[in-house]
Amino acid sequence: MADAPTLDIDHLRSWIGREDTAAELVTAELVRRFCATFDEDPGAPLPSQAVPRLLHWCLAQPAAPSHALGPDGHPARGGFLPPVPLPRRMWASGRLAFHGEIRVGDTMRRISRIESVEAKAGRTGALCFVTVRHEIDVDGRPTLSETQHIVYRGLDAGGPPAGAPEPAAEGAFRRAVDPSPPLLFRYSALTFNGHRIHYDDPYVTQVEGYPGLVVHGPLQATLLYRFATEIRGAPPVRFSFRGLSPAFANVPLFLNAEEDAGKLTLWTARAGGPVAMQAEAEW
Repeated sequence: MADAPTLDIDHLRSWIGREDTAAELVTAELVRRFCATFDEDPGAPLPSQAVPRLLHWCLAQPAAPSHALGPDGHPARGGFLPPVPLPRRMWASGRLAFHGEIRVGDTMRRISRIESVEAKAGRTGALCFVTVRHEIDVDGRPTLSETQHIVYRGLDAGGPPAGAPEPAAEGAFRRAVDPSPPLLFRYSALTFNGHRIHYDDPYVTQVEGYPGLVVHGPLQATLLYRFATEIRGAPPVRFSFRGLSPAFANVPLFLNAEEDAGKLTLWTARAGGPVAMQAEAEW
């Protein structure tokens, strides 16, 4: 195995404070495709109709030319995000606070800022955490504040821990979903996400060493957010989530929820498996 790359943390921290601004018009057709992906009748969205929450992850995504993609399908390192030289890049966790609605016909603007870059020692090697703050508005009207934590790690850092992981509990509210390859492909297309672990079986199994296609973290978060909305009959105002272990295509995934002091605690897990993602929803 090749030596692990050295992290020049001082150089990587020079990215702190960098900002990026992106904007995109919210179209009825995007809303239709989003709803259809989540098995909801897309109907005919009308101008000024509020769009589903977390649709913003499908908007104003980086559009790197194909020749500028790295071997994992992500845009090559550098640019807005620091060029962390560790091969695995994943969305570790996020926290969102909603201030208003995004509507069909709005132009959503996202202002992103690098807030921190931290190196840590993981179970099998170096880890690097990058925190990004996003402020989203429509015509200067704040609609959403979001903090995103991205983790970078080596290829050997994603294997199972020693010993059998503790199986997840079953929630008072529980539903099975099918994380099929078409669902993963459609979500990658919606979010313009070229990360090969979500659609390229030979790559994900032979290069990154996973047993199958990996279910996106934001896809699981969206499923949990929609589940919380259904349980309470209204969308949460605050929502946080954290990935704990990978979930894979073609293995039924269970959405779970429990009431917790006026909030909902939610999690995903396969039958008999550990928690894949945990989340908390507040109203």
